[in-house]
Amino acid sequence: MKKQAILKYLAVFNPAEEGGYNVSFPSFPGCVTFGKTFEDAKKMAKEVLELWLEELSSGGEEIISHDTHPIIDEISAVVSNKAKVSYASSCR
Repeated sequence: MKKQAILKYLAVFNPAEEGGYNVSFPSFPGCVTFGKTFEDAKKMAKEVLELWLEELSSGGEEIISHDTHPIIDEISAVVSNKAKVSYASSCR
């Protein structure tokens, strides 16, 4: 039986203009996927991450896992009514 470990990585879910969610992993540039719903995107993210890690492992590369993760939260800020504000549909 193969020895297994559970590794955790940050996934970024960005709403797509056409609907659904684009998913990327900051630890693995190029490891991306898409889901039509948030739940579908989470499922696809798990699948692509496992494939990515398997490819790294089969290529003999070391897989790095971080013990800590940043805390990401949304902070509201009050700005003057005179401020020019434009709203982006997603972060790029």
